[in-house]
Amino acid sequence: QVDLVESGGGLVQAGGSLRLSCTASEHTFSTYSMAWFRQAPGKEREFVAAISWTGGSPAYADSVKGRFTISRHNAMKTLYLQMNNLKPEDTALYYCAAAPETYSTYPSWYKYWGQGTQVTVSS
Repeated sequence: QVDLVESGGGLVQAGGSLRLSCTASEHTFSTYSMAWFRQAPGKEREFVAAISWTGGSPAYADSVKGRFTISRHNAMKTLYLQMNNLKPEDTALYYCAAAPETYSTYPSWYKYWGQGTQVTVSS
């Protein structure tokens, strides 16, 4: 069992930045591929970004490419999402997720989920 806790969400104006964090409860964090997803009201959960257990080969949704950066610090058992040039359409509940193998853009692939942190971008 891996417990994941997100933090760093908040209210920001369009064009602003936020950094989300996701802290894991277990040292086995370093063996998991990790991802960020988001879900806006009335919409399905969508893939944002993912990173392998080594920290290499990150992947991004087209909608955030060039604006968001995913990274991880295995010794700190923490996953990050740096979000720059935020837009109102980025408003959503952001979740981190863990998979014991390679990553995927499909939510059903992931075994462990956090409770989410709200990001609201005002225009």
